[in-house]
Amino acid sequence: MSSNGEGTGKVRFADRMLNGIETVGNKLPDPAALFVIALVLTWLVSAILGGHKFDVPRKVEGLQGKAESLSTKVDALSARAKETATLASDSEELPGAAGELAKEADGVSKAAGGLAKAAKKQERIVNQLSAPAMAKFLSSMVKTFAGFHPLGVVLVALLGVGVAERSGFINAVLKQLLSLTPKLLLTPMVILVAIVSHTAADAGYVLVIPLGGVIFYAAGRHPLAGIAAAFAGVSGGFSANFIPSGIDPLLQGITQEGVGIVDATREVNPLCNLYFTAASSIVIIALGWYLTDKIVEPRLRATEIDGDPDDMPKFEELDANERKGMIAGLIATLVSCGLLAAWALPGDSALRAPVPAGSDEPGSLTAFSAPLMKSIVPLIFVLFLIPGVVHGYVSKKFKSHRDVIAGMSASMGTMAYYMVMAFFAALFIYSFNESKLGLLLAVKGAGFLKSMQFPAMATIVGIIFLCAFVNLLVGSASAKWALLAPIFVPMLMQLGISPELTQAAYRVGDSTTNIVTPLMPYFPLVVTFCQRYTKKTGLGTVISLMLPYSVCFLIVWTIFLLIYWKLGISLGIGATYTYEVPGAAG
Repeated sequence: MSSNGEGTGKVRFADRMLNGIETVGNKLPDPAALFVIALVLTWLVSAILGGHKFDVPRKVEGLQGKAESLSTKVDALSARAKETATLASDSEELPGAAGELAKEADGVSKAAGGLAKAAKKQERIVNQLSAPAMAKFLSSMVKTFAGFHPLGVVLVALLGVGVAERSGFINAVLKQLLSLTPKLLLTPMVILVAIVSHTAADAGYVLVIPLGGVIFYAAGRHPLAGIAAAFAGVSGGFSANFIPSGIDPLLQGITQEGVGIVDATREVNPLCNLYFTAASSIVIIALGWYLTDKIVEPRLRATEIDGDPDDMPKFEELDANERKGMIAGLIATLVSCGLLAAWALPGDSALRAPVPAGSDEPGSLTAFSAPLMKSIVPLIFVLFLIPGVVHGYVSKKFKSHRDVIAGMSASMGTMAYYMVMAFFAALFIYSFNESKLGLLLAVKGAGFLKSMQFPAMATIVGIIFLCAFVNLLVGSASAKWALLAPIFVPMLMQLGISPELTQAAYRVGDSTTNIVTPLMPYFPLVVTFCQRYTKKTGLGTVISLMLPYSVCFLIVWTIFLLIYWKLGISLGIGATYTYEVPGAAG
């Protein structure tokens, strides 16, 4: 298959490198076991460093005002020192002035010492293997798991998504979008549908990717190009989306856990990256369109389609009942959104944030305290549940309420492994926080980065590329972020970088290398899809197809984030680029 570049030294080297990564990755324990190992390491390190004391910046009301007052006193003292120096000819006044100057200097010194003390608090590493710590760990285990923030938000969101998927509503909408697309716009539409499919968990992998091949084949184009375009949108653009999906509250919950290490009062909105991911969708679609039509598909022209015609997937049109159900589901979605808007928009809406007494301004809808923002996850549940139920009954896929419950149960069944992983992740994060190791790493790491004097943008680029590399070895987005967030989020907060920006950087790195790592759970499935059309397709074939997407997505998406940041465009609801480091004013 020379048209794919196989047989050249360059591709063989790439295959050897990726095979090496696969070998190393296969030797890694299961992600759930990784958290067990991380938990044990936390216990051991905390036992070794138990009692170690270190200073941490903290918030003190009026600290900036004290610092400004002290600065004024220092200026005044400097001026008086100059005046004293001019009194050398007057031996009687000099001793008195010098004494007064010394008193002033002593007062300023004490003020400075007090200010420095007020700006810091002393923490110490807590030995998690001590009897009191272990007793607390065991007695709070159930509460720790039940209170693990990402667990609840993911399960609630997927209850609604599960009904919409089980009823066939999501599949019907995706099929309809693809069937109405002109040939000229086939590539961008496949990528767009692939990106939107993120709202249905893994539906994109099992539905959109094979449909991409079917659509391209039906249009007289190479089916492997369609599979590549769909795979790039589903997995390479995993963190790009125009609409909220389950991944938003999932990552936000883990980010919030990391934020709590240094600032328990700082809140992160579930949609803190929404504007950036929406804008990123345009970048991914445009770039994927160019790569597919100009680079990937031309290289496939000499690749023979030798699959069994009877085994090739067929693009089945929606039947009358499915079409009626889809239309009814879309109408139900519009009505639901209209009712939500009618409830939220009035100035006295209960969904708005409370306003101070006597204020005439309406409460904000996007403030952290607004009930609307606190209801993002329940709204995802409702806005998928309603059209799912309507579609199910109208299309006759649902016969009774038991089918609705079965849809919810099916979605929860797919989360069994996640719940096991979340259990050990919750215990690890609990011990990591209780030991204060995360705080120590954040303070020392931030100090090291400050001493290196890297620009903030260089630090963010480093985070993106590090996450992209780790993604080659650990496939689960939530597993990686649960391991990295307790370190990166508080560390970058100490450098003045907001948790929302850190999370956005992680999402870029996490998405772009999914499509070139055989360790990604659905990678073998993509190979199977390709083999339906070209029998000799292997891992190297798919990797060579997807490598242009991976490299270009990583570079262009990183540059896009930096430009987006430079322009100061909001990352999402309630998001900032900077974090005010406690005590920095001093």
